[in-house]
Amino acid sequence: MGKADANANASYSQVHKRFIESGEWDRIMTVMSSKLNDSGWIDELHDQAKERARTLEQPSFQTILEELGPQGLNSVPLAVKRDIMNLIRQYVEKQVDK
Repeated sequence: MGKADANANASYSQVHKRFIESGEWDRIMTVMSSKLNDSGWIDELHDQAKERARTLEQPSFQTILEELGPQGLNSVPLAVKRDIMNLIRQYVEKQVDK
Protein backbone atom coordinates (compact mmCIF):
# COMPACT_ATOMS: atom_id res chain seq x y z
CA MET A 1 0.00 0.00 0.00
CA GLY A 2 1.40 3.38 -0.98
CA LYS A 3 1.47 6.53 1.10
CA ALA A 4 -1.50 7.99 -0.77
CA ASP A 5 -3.56 4.87 -0.01
CA ALA A 6 -2.55 5.01 3.65
CA ASN A 7 -3.55 8.69 3.86
CA ALA A 8 -6.88 7.97 2.15
CA ASN A 9 -7.57 5.10 4.57
CA ALA A 10 -6.70 7.28 7.56
CA SER A 11 -8.98 10.06 6.32
CA TYR A 12 -11.78 7.59 5.68
CA SER A 13 -11.39 6.14 9.18
CA GLN A 14 -11.55 9.59 10.78
CA VAL A 15 -14.64 10.66 8.85
CA HIS A 16 -16.30 7.29 9.45
CA LYS A 17 -15.67 7.54 13.20
CA ARG A 18 -17.12 11.07 13.35
CA PHE A 19 -20.04 9.97 11.19
CA ILE A 20 -21.05 7.38 13.76
CA GLU A 21 -20.11 9.30 16.93
CA SER A 22 -21.98 12.43 15.83
CA GLY A 23 -25.23 10.50 15.45
CA GLU A 24 -25.38 11.35 11.76
CA TRP A 25 -25.36 7.64 10.85
CA ASP A 26 -28.46 7.04 12.98
CA ARG A 27 -30.18 10.12 11.56
CA ILE A 28 -29.54 9.04 7.96
CA MET A 29 -30.67 5.47 8.71
CA THR A 30 -33.92 6.87 10.15
CA VAL A 31 -34.47 9.03 7.05
CA MET A 32 -33.72 6.08 4.76
CA SER A 33 -36.07 3.77 6.65
CA SER A 34 -38.85 6.34 6.46
CA LYS A 35 -38.34 6.92 2.73
CA LEU A 36 -38.26 3.18 2.00
CA ASN A 37 -41.42 2.68 4.03
CA ASP A 38 -43.19 5.60 2.33
CA SER A 39 -42.28 4.22 -1.10
CA GLY A 40 -43.75 0.80 -0.28
CA TRP A 41 -40.35 -0.88 -0.71
CA ILE A 42 -40.35 -2.43 2.77
CA ASP A 43 -43.83 -3.93 2.39
CA GLU A 44 -43.00 -5.24 -1.07
CA LEU A 45 -39.81 -6.93 0.10
CA HIS A 46 -41.58 -8.31 3.17
CA ASP A 47 -44.29 -9.81 0.95
CA GLN A 48 -41.67 -11.35 -1.34
CA ALA A 49 -39.89 -12.88 1.65
CA LYS A 50 -43.13 -14.35 3.03
CA GLU A 51 -44.01 -15.79 -0.37
CA ARG A 52 -40.54 -17.30 -0.77
CA ALA A 53 -40.71 -18.80 2.74
CA ARG A 54 -43.98 -20.51 1.83
CA THR A 55 -42.32 -22.27 -1.10
CA LEU A 56 -39.36 -23.60 0.90
CA GLU A 57 -39.56 -26.92 2.70
CA GLN A 58 -37.47 -25.62 5.60
CA PRO A 59 -37.28 -21.84 5.30
CA SER A 60 -34.41 -20.07 7.00
CA PHE A 61 -33.58 -16.42 7.31
CA GLN A 62 -30.17 -17.00 5.73
CA THR A 63 -31.62 -18.73 2.65
CA ILE A 64 -34.21 -16.02 2.07
CA LEU A 65 -31.64 -13.27 2.62
CA GLU A 66 -29.25 -14.84 0.12
CA GLU A 67 -32.00 -15.13 -2.47
CA LEU A 68 -33.73 -11.78 -1.97
CA GLY A 69 -30.79 -9.63 -0.84
CA PRO A 70 -29.44 -8.72 -4.28
CA GLN A 71 -32.95 -8.21 -5.64
CA GLY A 72 -33.81 -6.00 -2.67
CA LEU A 73 -30.72 -3.85 -3.15
CA ASN A 74 -31.43 -3.46 -6.85
CA SER A 75 -35.05 -2.50 -6.26
CA VAL A 76 -34.38 0.45 -3.92
CA PRO A 77 -36.07 3.43 -5.60
CA LEU A 78 -33.62 5.71 -7.39
CA ALA A 79 -35.01 8.78 -5.60
CA VAL A 80 -34.24 7.19 -2.21
CA LYS A 81 -30.70 6.30 -3.32
CA ARG A 82 -30.11 9.85 -4.53
CA ASP A 83 -31.49 11.45 -1.37
CA ILE A 84 -29.39 9.28 0.94
CA MET A 85 -26.24 9.72 -1.15
CA ASN A 86 -26.76 13.49 -1.02
CA LEU A 87 -27.08 13.41 2.78
CA ILE A 88 -23.87 11.38 3.05
CA ARG A 89 -22.07 13.63 0.56
CA GLN A 90 -23.11 16.77 2.47
CA TYR A 91 -21.83 15.34 5.73
CA VAL A 92 -18.50 14.26 4.22
CA GLU A 93 -18.02 17.66 2.56
CA LYS A 94 -18.58 19.40 5.91
CA GLN A 95 -16.02 17.11 7.55
CA VAL A 96 -13.42 17.64 4.83
CA ASP A 97 -13.83 21.43 5.05
CA LYS A 98 -13.07 21.36 8.80
